[in-house]
Formats: sequence, C-alpha cells, structure tokens
Amino acid sequence: MTDPRPDGERRAAPEGVTRREMLAATAAALTTPLLPIGRPVPVAAPGAPAGRPLFLTEHEFALLDELSELIIPTDAQSPGARAAQVAAYLDARLAESFEPEWPALWRAGLQAVEDLSRERLGKGFLEASPDQRIALLGEMAAGERDPKTPAQRFFRDLKGGTAHAYYTSKIGIHVDQQYKGNVYQEGEYAGYDAT
Repeated sequence: MTDPRPDGERRAAPEGVTRREMLAATAAALTTPLLPIGRPVPVAAPGAPAGRPLFLTEHEFALLDELSELIIPTDAQSPGARAAQVAAYLDARLAESFEPEWPALWRAGLQAVEDLSRERLGKGFLEASPDQRIALLGEMAAGERDPKTPAQRFFRDLKGGTAHAYYTSKIGIHVDQQYKGNVYQEGEYAGYDAT
C-alpha cells in the first residue's frame, strides 16, 4: 500500500500497519481532544439520572422522579419510570424549551403538589408515607377530567409527560411493549393476505 504525498510522490506505508488500524488510530487521535483530561467521565448507573438536573432544582427533580414512578411503577412485566429515567428526560426537555411558559408551568405544578401535600398532611410530598403519596396522587387524578385545583390541572401534564417519556424510552418500547422491530408477524393478527 502506498500513501499519496502533496508533491505527487508515493511512499510505502509503515510495515505491519493495515489500513483499518491506521483509520482507527486517526479516529482516536481526532477524538482525544474532546475527552475531559484529569477528570473521570461520569457514567450513570442504569435507572439513575446522569449528573445534576439541567432545569429543575434537586428537590423538584426528586419530586418529579417520585411522581413519575407512582404513575408508572416497576412491576412484574417491566421496570418503571425511574428506571427509564423519565424525570431526566422531562428535565432535559424543560431545560431546552424555547417557550418560557412551559418550564414555568411545570415548576408551578410541582409547587402545587407540594402545597397540596402540606395542606393535607402538614409535610412535603417526599416526606409522606408511600400510602399517603398514593392517596394524594389519587386526589389529583380524580379531577383529571374537570380539574379545579392547580394540582389537578398539573396532573394532566404530568401524566401525559410521564407516558410520553416512558413509552419513547428503550425500557418502555422494548421491555414493556416488547417491540421487536420490523419483523414478520405470525398468528391471528399477522395482517391481511389478499391471495
């Protein structure tokens, strides 16, 4: 193998180096400046958000994470919203929103959940017992069709955002829905065959 030179002269490639090895070494050299030097690269454990929240405060993020897990909990069929990193997904969408009203709506909604919890239980949502949390979420959900309180109005957005984030995640698509991709489907619902 020979390498072209700017002056048109050709020279032989170094002995023992294949074209594939040379491309791999070049790609590694080009990406090296992109890596943080002297700092470990953070890697999130499965089900844990990577790094700090982008928009929400730590408390708001923890609250959203708990609410989404209550809406889509881990069960025998699949992991829940926490494992699918629903809160991290929603936080990232809020951080990149071009419309300031949408993030403000979510922040106010999370505050409405806290206010409801303090009004009913005398403590924050995350300080409540699991049964108390479920009861508060049920109270919010009861007004979904005709919301009257800020927490009930927020529930509709919370539920929709959680479902969207979960069912567009790898866990929601492949584990929960067991989507296999574009494959031939056999059986009763395989499709219509006109022949």
